[in-house]
Amino acid sequence: MASQNASGDEQMQLIQIDPVRRNISLALTQIFVWPFTYLIFLMLLIFSKKETFRTETRYILFGHSLLVDLIFLCLTDFVVLLSYNLVLLPLHFCIPICMLTEAVAVSAPLTIGAMCVERYVAICMPLRHHAISTSRRAMMVILMIWILSSINPFVDMFILISTASREYLSQLTHCHYEIMIPDKIRHFARGLLYIVGLVAILIIEVFCYVMIYLAARAASGDKKSASKGQRTISLHILQLFLCTAEVMCPYIEAVVMQYDIHSYLTVRFINFLAFSITSRAVSPLVYGFRDEKFYAAMAYYIRCKNNVISSDTDKLT
Repeated sequence: MASQNASGDEQMQLIQIDPVRRNISLALTQIFVWPFTYLIFLMLLIFSKKETFRTETRYILFGHSLLVDLIFLCLTDFVVLLSYNLVLLPLHFCIPICMLTEAVAVSAPLTIGAMCVERYVAICMPLRHHAISTSRRAMMVILMIWILSSINPFVDMFILISTASREYLSQLTHCHYEIMIPDKIRHFARGLLYIVGLVAILIIEVFCYVMIYLAARAASGDKKSASKGQRTISLHILQLFLCTAEVMCPYIEAVVMQYDIHSYLTVRFINFLAFSITSRAVSPLVYGFRDEKFYAAMAYYIRCKNNVISSDTDKLT
């Protein structure tokens, strides 16, 4: 526990000493986070307005992916604002925030895997697609994703409550997941378990990609749909690699911190923007702008909204 708290104290002392770094980092974080947050919220709004999207499996999973990314971005930005404004919170208040952040972080790659499997069924099993990919099964998959992603946070919470001292549980702290796993062994085990899960999802995605590739080469298959499915899964694989890099970042940062705390803060901030934020921006690009149906709905919504604003402005003038 002492090592984790010491590293956090050193980081926050340096941030407090260097207000220029703090202000620049905070401003850059808001510039990166809020455009993606607005875009994802807009897509969720469009998803909720179209009944077609709420009944098709691929769009239900996409909507869940957007919701998970939105929660993650909002919680992460909330924690960043607290940290850079040097606001400490009671540990028992931070625990639910950390648990929810961890759950949505794990839900993202699981949802990616489910979306890849859905594309595999749609392209390689077109006659059975409507029987297999139903809205009811999609909701069951989402429920399973939340159950699986919540297991580790709840286990860590119970271990923390049962083993930590009263002084540790009553202290003021910054909200980061390491406060729930102060032991280095559990911290290493968490990262290893997460990487094993990502490798399993990657194997599923590669299998789906190969099967769709074979379907694209078949003369009787829908080559256009198969080719589009290949590109979609390629982007999902890219997103999964970003999630993997995000998991590896804390271990790289720990090595850098042993040599230079200034370099550690720079590397930590770059990793946060490059992997934690960017990986959440891929989902809107995969479906929001590449999917013809969803893009048409989004363009129609924005156009109608602009027309309403223009008509209200004309009335005022």
